[in-house]
Amino acid sequence: MKIGELAKLAKCSTETIRFYEKRGLLTRPDRSENNYRHYTKQHLNRLLFICNCRILEMSHDEIQILIAIMDNPDNQGGHDNAHNLLANHLHHIDERIEELTKLRKQLIKLQQNCHSADQSCGILQEITDMPITNKIIKSHV
Repeated sequence: MKIGELAKLAKCSTETIRFYEKRGLLTRPDRSENNYRHYTKQHLNRLLFICNCRILEMSHDEIQILIAIMDNPDNQGGHDNAHNLLANHLHHIDERIEELTKLRKQLIKLQQNCHSADQSCGILQEITDMPITNKIIKSHV
């Protein structure tokens, strides 16, 4: 199948497929005589796996590790490695939930404390005046 067909079946863009190929998450397909990429059922299965991992908010590095485990089923430590990876991912998710819960409380407090008597927006002033230490959002690596 061609890249457009693969993208349609996986419900992603052709740019996403090319990106995953460049990252080494998806093996590069053979090319036909007219230089079109020719994808197989194995490409589709791998792409669906990658897309599902991204839905679970796994990083590309985490996905790479899981792919290595999948590609080496005889590796005795593969199951343990996958289990540990998932445990670490859950820990990151728990941290993010805690951060987002704090952020939600902070936003509710901003909204409730806005009692601007003049024409200026109290919310904007509150955000401007916030101490840096109260800004809690971190990015997931």
